[in-house]
Order: sequence, then C-alpha cells, then structure tokens
Amino acid sequence: MDIDQIVSGVGADSNAGVRHFMHMVYGWMGLGLAVTGAAAGYMASDPRMIVNLMHNSLLFYGLMAAELGLVFFLSGWVQSMEASTAKFAFVFYAALTGVSTSVIFLIYTSQSIATTFFLTAGIFGAMSLYGWVTKTDLTTMGNFLMMALLGIILASVVNFWLHSPLIGWITTYVGIVIFTGLTAYDTQKIKAIYQPLDDGSERETKEAILGALALYLDFINLFLELLRATGRRRD
Repeated sequence: MDIDQIVSGVGADSNAGVRHFMHMVYGWMGLGLAVTGAAAGYMASDPRMIVNLMHNSLLFYGLMAAELGLVFFLSGWVQSMEASTAKFAFVFYAALTGVSTSVIFLIYTSQSIATTFFLTAGIFGAMSLYGWVTKTDLTTMGNFLMMALLGIILASVVNFWLHSPLIGWITTYVGIVIFTGLTAYDTQKIKAIYQPLDDGSERETKEAILGALALYLDFINLFLELLRATGRRRD
C-alpha cells in the first residue's frame, strides 16, 4: 500500500467519524426537542397548569433561573462531569424549557404554532446544511452575531420597563437574523471540534451533547422569534 492509499484511507475514516459524531449531535438535539414538545404538550393539556405557573411569579422566575443555570452548568463544566450526568442535565433542561414555553399555547393558536415549527425546521435545516458544506470560515460572522445577540438581550431588558412596541419588533426581526446565522456558524464550529481519537469515548458523547445544546438553543430561539413575528394570536 502506497502513501496515497494510506492518506486516502485515513481521510475516509475521518469523514465517517465526523458523520457519526454529527449524527450523535443531531440525535441528542432531536431528543431535546421531543422532550420539550412533550412537556409543553402536557402543560397545554390542562391550561390551568399554565395559568397557575404564570400567576406564581416565584415559581415562574425560579424556573427561568433554573434553565439559565443549567445552560451555564452544561456549557462550563461538561468536560468535568460524567457523561450520564451531562445526558440527564440536557434532558432535564429540555423538559424545563417545555414547561416554561408552554405559555405560547395561551397566546397563539395551535395551527400557528405548528406552522411556525415547520417553518423553523425548514430554515434551521437549510442553514445547518450550509454550515456543514460551506468552505467559508464563518468565525467572523459568528463573532459579530454573538455581539448582536448581546445587544438585543440588553435592548430587551431595557424594553421590559419601556414597553416600546417598536423596540420589541426590532429585537424580534433582528433575533430572527441572528439565530438563522448562528445555526450555520454553530454547525460549522461543532463539526470542527470532532477529534478521531475521541471516537466511542465519553468525551465524544459529552462533546455531542454540548453541540446538541448549542443547536437546540438556536432552534428554540429561532422558533420563538418567528412565532412573535408571524404567529396568529388567539382572540
């Protein structure tokens, strides 16, 4: 076997490894979305549970704090925890998100929610595919989008007191652009972190969960922003 055959074989193994790793990422992301949908559907089965949640400020904001804490916990310490702990934390976070976002069933029609979900899936799929196949380095775009994301978060916090419809609409449409772009950027970044030496290891599993969390957040936030922009409200 000559050197060209060896290099070709290594490249083929690497490509197969990347595909396997990304399948793990999308698999965990899909599970997260399924858990979120199941939790939200359970809450929506009895709207009184959603109303009680909204009227209990301590519980509602405690839920928000728990979600934020889990994101930081997973993002910052995933490599130092057991893979089983990372799996549980991710699924638990997805369930909490389903509970907190179930309020959309009181605001928007079920048909509008379903339509927006499929619209989100189409946009997400197209942009993730772009991030997978493009040879263009999206790092600069990703850094810019992260700064823009920080900007709309600050604007949203300010608007919590101002209650300006204009600021609300601007942050919504800018948010759509941001999370659309971040989907491509995160896909490329996740693909790049694959290491052949991690195949079959706990480290690979934890990296896949971390990647799934990033894409999950892109999907959920894109869905919510699109729902705010295009969703049909209940009468």
